[in-house]
Amino acid sequence: MADEFAVRVAVRSYEVDANGHVNHAVYHQYGEHARMEHLRVAGCSPVRLNARGWGVILLETHARFLSELLLGEQVEVSSRVAFGTGKTFRIEHVLRRVPENVSENGAAPDARVAAEISCRMGLLDMTARRLVADPAARLAEVATEPALLGLGSG
Repeated sequence: MADEFAVRVAVRSYEVDANGHVNHAVYHQYGEHARMEHLRVAGCSPVRLNARGWGVILLETHARFLSELLLGEQVEVSSRVAFGTGKTFRIEHVLRRVPENVSENGAAPDARVAAEISCRMGLLDMTARRLVADPAARLAEVATEPALLGLGSG
């Protein structure tokens, strides 16, 4: 769909904990990377938002850890933005292991969901230090690709 976005990251050695899998806090960093890239590609980079005196802020985050990620694996982090009627909006992420080639025995590649992250976001007026009303309309004013944010055609 037009409003879905995804980035890939590789699990690096310094992200792995003593148990041999990605540290829980790193999953949140992967989500942050996907959110910022999603907004940037849609035309809502921090530079463009700051020019209007706005900044996107994280108000709440929740993660469900479903499957471990290991050193060297590739992870696809998808994101989707959902607006309601208030001053906040949601960004939902799915972190999925990128499957390697099909095995010699023809088994399906492992594309398990590793985590789901749900975030409540706001658009902050940097001068008033208050949330901006109708963040969907404000982001649509700035976006060069509003469809990536689920805000109609680009």
